[in-house]
Amino acid sequence: MRLILAPMKGIADHSLRDILTRIGGIDLCVAEFVRVTNHLLTGKMLLRTVPELTNGGCTSAGVPVRVQLLGSDPVCLAENAALVASLGAPGIDINFGCPAPMVNRHGGGAVLLQFPEQIYAIVNAIRRAVPQHIPVTAKMRLGLSDTSQALDCARAIEAGGADEITVHARTRADSYRPPARWEWLAYIREAVKLPVVANGEVWTPADSEAIRRISGCTDIMIGRGAIIRPDLMRCIKSGDAAMNWPELLPWIIDYYQQLCGKMEPRHAPGRLKQWLGMMRATYPEAETLYRRLRTERDPFAVGRMLVS
Repeated sequence: MRLILAPMKGIADHSLRDILTRIGGIDLCVAEFVRVTNHLLTGKMLLRTVPELTNGGCTSAGVPVRVQLLGSDPVCLAENAALVASLGAPGIDINFGCPAPMVNRHGGGAVLLQFPEQIYAIVNAIRRAVPQHIPVTAKMRLGLSDTSQALDCARAIEAGGADEITVHARTRADSYRPPARWEWLAYIREAVKLPVVANGEVWTPADSEAIRRISGCTDIMIGRGAIIRPDLMRCIKSGDAAMNWPELLPWIIDYYQQLCGKMEPRHAPGRLKQWLGMMRATYPEAETLYRRLRTERDPFAVGRMLVS
């Protein structure tokens, strides 16, 4: 069983990937999407999103990080995929699942699930542009408002030459509302021959067992569950007890120090607050710290709060 950290724009950035992979249990990360429009990206632009490319495409814990591309033009995507490959990416993922209206209005993400032939063209162009030893994978949802084209889209990804497909078991209309439709993962797994990674609504080790049983999938991608419970992957893998707050706090301090080192210090408290806000349901102490940070903008005061 592989456990994969999902790409989450604006949340699972380089610093959080570093923290979570050092905590353990993660076999692979997919980075936040890189938007491809009508021009060739630069190495500098790619390194802003995936600085792990300077470390052999891995986090400091040695976990590989695939680069995810988002766009709708097969030619532009292929050219940029070739660039990403030349920079040493350990894999390239294609985004067919983002539900954000801004992304969909520009023809990217989940809106492409209406057009299996376009999905095929994109995957095929990227596969042809990238050396065979570099995996090309894709992530999709079940459709826009219904699942009527889910199997066609999965087959298009397979026909295009992808090595693997991750399926978020919701439609775009479902957004992130529970429940996820885990039974559809089994339908897709039966419709294609390439490996299918299960994704959606995994919050606990028990959920990881249930999604594997219902879907028949071996591997799982986890997103928000790994953010609100940073040791979730490790607990699934090892059966260890969950971290308590004193064990987690040094990792939070490490994360905040990384933020202060890579961005304007005035922005760091907001990013920390975002993570704490997601952890509030798991850790009461996160709720307390989150409330203290709501009005604090001084990064040095925030640092003192963390160690007090």
